[in-house]
Amino acid sequence: MKAEQIKHSPAQPVPNALRRYLSLDDFEIAARRHLPRPIFGYISGAAERNASLDDNQRAYSEYRFVTRVLRDVSRRTQATTLLGKTYRAPFGIAPMGISALSAYRGDLVQAQAAREAAIPMIMSGSSLIPLETVAREAPDTWFQAYLPGEPEKIRALIERVERAGYDTLVVTVDTAVLANRENNIRTGFSTPLKPSIRLAWDGVTRPRWLVGTALRTLVKHGMPHFENSYATRGAPIFSGRVVRDFGAKDHLNWTHVRQIRSQWKGKLVVKGIMAVEDALAARDHGVDGIIVSNHGGRQLDGTAAPLRVLPRIADAVGRDMAVMIDGGIRRGTDVLKALALGADFVFVGRPFNYAASVAGKAGVAHAIGILHAEVQRNLGLLGLNSIDELTPDVLIRLPEGAAASGSASQ
Repeated sequence: MKAEQIKHSPAQPVPNALRRYLSLDDFEIAARRHLPRPIFGYISGAAERNASLDDNQRAYSEYRFVTRVLRDVSRRTQATTLLGKTYRAPFGIAPMGISALSAYRGDLVQAQAAREAAIPMIMSGSSLIPLETVAREAPDTWFQAYLPGEPEKIRALIERVERAGYDTLVVTVDTAVLANRENNIRTGFSTPLKPSIRLAWDGVTRPRWLVGTALRTLVKHGMPHFENSYATRGAPIFSGRVVRDFGAKDHLNWTHVRQIRSQWKGKLVVKGIMAVEDALAARDHGVDGIIVSNHGGRQLDGTAAPLRVLPRIADAVGRDMAVMIDGGIRRGTDVLKALALGADFVFVGRPFNYAASVAGKAGVAHAIGILHAEVQRNLGLLGLNSIDELTPDVLIRLPEGAAASGSASQ
């Protein structure tokens, strides 16, 4: 899509049933009621005490805007060029595993809604729909891989992704060891899924999910499998092989990145970078872009919020490669804060998963529209006409502890 088309793309009409959703947070409230507790718990939870998950959003609350006025903001546009392509907005959909459990054809409806809105969506390697299906029905989707430290398996999966027609490969590198996600156990979620009275009761008491997602999937597509872990189809979601299929990542190292870069001719992005040294190493290995990310707080609890390390990373790599970020972004103001602090682009995960669960593709489209409208409005309130005008000068950081005390008084 041309930049001019993106700039003037009309807003999609909002179905009456979705008009009550006014923010991304509204979808989470609805999803909590709609989804079985184990599935909602898997999406919403993180590792151990959720310290990193909480800090991801708290970091944004520590910044305030300095607005400018009388600037003629009638020419506002969010059009953003990233890795050689122009998108309608400076945000995309982050990869989220097993989305087809929370929404019927979850990965696909997210990818389709993203394509229609002219923003990127990253399909997760732990997805339940074949990557070929998504590439065929939603071209320009990115693919994210969890790779083992085994050269032959890496080579075979990359060949498969290339054959499917993907042109951007995202390699997630912060999962060398399985995290302590005890919250999953508390809510009854496990990988593999284990049939239980609790799981059955949760399904029965949520009939819209049971009929519209679970039974509809089984009838039309059979038992869900992890389709994209390797070059061949993975284990069914109820199989004990799942743990083995997602293991063997503790050997992954920069040598494998060099192998991937040599083989993969498209755009290469490394996700899970939190240290300046790793960002520079990615640049030196020919990576086209990085995503500053702590995996949504789902790996090492206590890891810093990505926003806290973003400025140092952006300063270190300069314009040598694209710097993206995810984690904790829920509002248009969050998007603008990340961009002002050095990000070229942001990705948002959980809210789009919730939107898909409660209203399918229409829900995702509406969620995209909400965030797009917030960014557009906030640009004008800042006194800016384009994303490129954002700099650290539009922000001030509150004194330590001020953000927490301010929120407690409200």
